[in-house]
Amino acid sequence: MQHSVAPGTSRLALFSRSGSRPRRGRLFVPTALAAALSLVLATPAHATVEWNGDADNGGTAVFDSILCDSPSYVYQPDWADGRGKIFGFTKAVGSERCEGHGVAGHTLTSGRTYWFGWESMTKTGNAQTVFQWKSWGTAEEQEQNYPVIMKVEDSRLKIWYVAPGEQWISAGSVAWTPGTWNKIELGIDARTSTSGSFALYVNGQLVVDRQNARTWDLKGNVPRWGSYGSTIVGVESVHWVDGLKMGTTRADVD
Repeated sequence: MQHSVAPGTSRLALFSRSGSRPRRGRLFVPTALAAALSLVLATPAHATVEWNGDADNGGTAVFDSILCDSPSYVYQPDWADGRGKIFGFTKAVGSERCEGHGVAGHTLTSGRTYWFGWESMTKTGNAQTVFQWKSWGTAEEQEQNYPVIMKVEDSRLKIWYVAPGEQWISAGSVAWTPGTWNKIELGIDARTSTSGSFALYVNGQLVVDRQNARTWDLKGNVPRWGSYGSTIVGVESVHWVDGLKMGTTRADVD
């Protein structure tokens, strides 16, 4: 699908890969504007992967912690399909969550851009929350519990911007087929004011380009992957994740 670039397209969508043009088509940006945007993103000319979160790179030690309510668990199968080991976040019957929390060995900060890439597959079309850009601290220490959240619900991947005051604002959605791998690329420009933004590509298609978003809470944020949902306590939910990466540009995690 070809996507034209609208006048209001965000920095993340425009500079989703190394260089000054989007993934598809050509966009000619005035030199002064291109330089200014490059400074805002602070993207090195030769950026590399900052974090390799693949299951073959140390198993669950790639996360800061594993948050699985008993009897939920994470397993690491190798299906001999060329992927090697993958993560299987299994939210068992009777529990609310099984998630991998944070990126081990890295302290995330505001005022910069993070790109996360991975492949994702769920057992059902109702795995509920499969990704959170989760805020640190308790409810009293937060203004946003999860500024960016992704859910698999009704066989669709739904993406939300959750503004201060628990304002859920739909950012976009795309069809989701259980039992099928999907390539996810998520870029977050982490800002304490509403000058932040985030962009999401699913299987190479631009699904979300959200601007004017507050994407960094009072104590900061970290990513979480897995399956979480108080509405699905009575059923098993499995979310398989492969090839997790973090970098400064979309090209790093492509």
